[in-house]
Amino acid sequence: MAKTIVSYNLNGIRAALSKSLLAWLKQHDIDIFCVQETKAQPDQVAERQEFEALGYEQHWHSAEKKGYSGVATFSRIPPDDVIVGCGIDKYDREGRILRTDFGDWTLLNCYFPSGTTGDERQAFKMEFLDDFFRWVGELKKERPKLIIVGDYNIAHTEIDIHDPVRNKTSSGFLPEEREWMSKWFNNGFTDAFRFLNPDKVEYSWWSFRARARENNKGWRIDYQSVTDNLRDKLLEAYQMTDVVHSDHCPVYLKIDL
Repeated sequence: MAKTIVSYNLNGIRAALSKSLLAWLKQHDIDIFCVQETKAQPDQVAERQEFEALGYEQHWHSAEKKGYSGVATFSRIPPDDVIVGCGIDKYDREGRILRTDFGDWTLLNCYFPSGTTGDERQAFKMEFLDDFFRWVGELKKERPKLIIVGDYNIAHTEIDIHDPVRNKTSSGFLPEEREWMSKWFNNGFTDAFRFLNPDKVEYSWWSFRARARENNKGWRIDYQSVTDNLRDKLLEAYQMTDVVHSDHCPVYLKIDL
């Protein structure tokens, strides 16, 4: 049966809710809604009951630091199991990974670190990429059907960024980050959007500066990776570029599960 999974970095769920996020959600038939950068503890979000009224069971993994990072998964399909974090403390303190199991497939809702604030966080990001690669490799032995959605904070190829030449030394498009993405997609994972749309140019994030979104000077840094054994189940994947509650847009996936 076809399922719809939407992933959305909200850059603060409370801010997005103040911009009619719930009204937008009511207008769309979304089975699973994965949010990154919640920047909130669950008890800080008064509208939690309104998600429940829409039929969503909700699971949160917030950062220890208030107003920072965090992921949440809202699902109309009750998961069989929910695992918070990856068991690596330095990432779990930042609320970066939330796992939900459904039958024989598993969904990971992820918010990869950004390296834009300096060398220390860039090094942390590269450590996360290596550790995540190994951790998922082990998980895949136990749960061979994986869907990994979220903000990867990396534009993979030149078609995924508006100005590849001037951004070649920018965090998020560094050669070592792009090499990691290539390694990822060469080791059992498929980029759902690029598989279905080999040549299409769509972005999922735009800077708040210099009217970047208005001029579509963006980056595609939000992904839906599926294990190769689910590749032929992909039906649709695209960026919902006209939806504006954040500096990102929602990323849509329809898959026959």
